[in-house]
Amino acid sequence: MSIEHLIEHYGLLAIFLGTAFEGETAAFLGGVISHRGLLPYWSASLVASAGSFAGDQMWFFAGRYAARWRTVRRLMETPALTRVTTLLERYPTGFIFAFRFLVGLRTISPIVIGTTRISTAKFVLLNAIAAVVWGQLFTALGYLFGHGIEQMMGRLPLHHHLFLALGAAAVIAGAALAYRKMKPRFSQS
Repeated sequence: MSIEHLIEHYGLLAIFLGTAFEGETAAFLGGVISHRGLLPYWSASLVASAGSFAGDQMWFFAGRYAARWRTVRRLMETPALTRVTTLLERYPTGFIFAFRFLVGLRTISPIVIGTTRISTAKFVLLNAIAAVVWGQLFTALGYLFGHGIEQMMGRLPLHHHLFLALGAAAVIAGAALAYRKMKPRFSQS
């Protein structure tokens, strides 16, 4: 069984689960895979949006109804809690729309929002809109990355293409984390 066969049969499920529990990398790879013609672009991007929506809804309901569970309590004890709380109090609607775009705040944010008085209906609506925007953006970036690699290096075997995409995602994530760690040092100077 080839990787292409696996992607054609289980790719959408993998994108859904990946975006529900991890995020950007799964959506990005969905775009790369759709560029290769193994999955339709709109299917990959809509499934990425649906996975993101479902994952954030799950965490929201964990904050709303399972705040005493050990896993939820452990997540609530992270250093990001103060930052999330401050942003949520200052910009509730904007923060609900934007948290999935903020590095390091994606999992904790819907949990914290679930512990507040923000209505479920408001969160569902804003989460749906943001998930659609997010899914389209990151899948499109993956698609464009795949196109760019093909323009620079020709049509590579799929596994090379996927390794390059994973490498690019790792470099971007590493740079974002390094920036986040260095930012306090720069602001003190």
